Amino acid sequence: QVQLVESGGGLVQAGGSLRLSCAASGSIFSINAMGWYRQAPGKQRELVATSASSTNYADSVKGRLTVSRDNAKSTVYLQMNSLKPEDTAVYYCNVRARDRWRNQYDYWGRGTQVTVSS
Repeated sequence: QVQLVESGGGLVQAGGSLRLSCAASGSIFSINAMGWYRQAPGKQRELVATSASSTNYADSVKGRLTVSRDNAKSTVYLQMNSLKPEDTAVYYCNVRARDRWRNQYDYWGRGTQVTVSS
């Protein structure tokens, strides 16, 4: 049983900032990566940012959004600055974990809505 709890979404005007948080709990042996994906209306889910041994960002968010981790708390953050209306989406936390036999598993949060108005 693994649970990811997301928070920090909301409504913000263009140019504003939000900070998303995602805390993982439950039976997780170890975490290989944590990150964020998003899905806008009528579009497929896309990668926003991930943090493993290094960070990875979608081109559309580079320089504006920053992913960070607190490994002791099994928490990943997404600092979102200079938000644009096209950032409007449901943001999903993702955790890639492994068990003691090195099998990998992906876990997903339920999503948090981010709405950027013009």
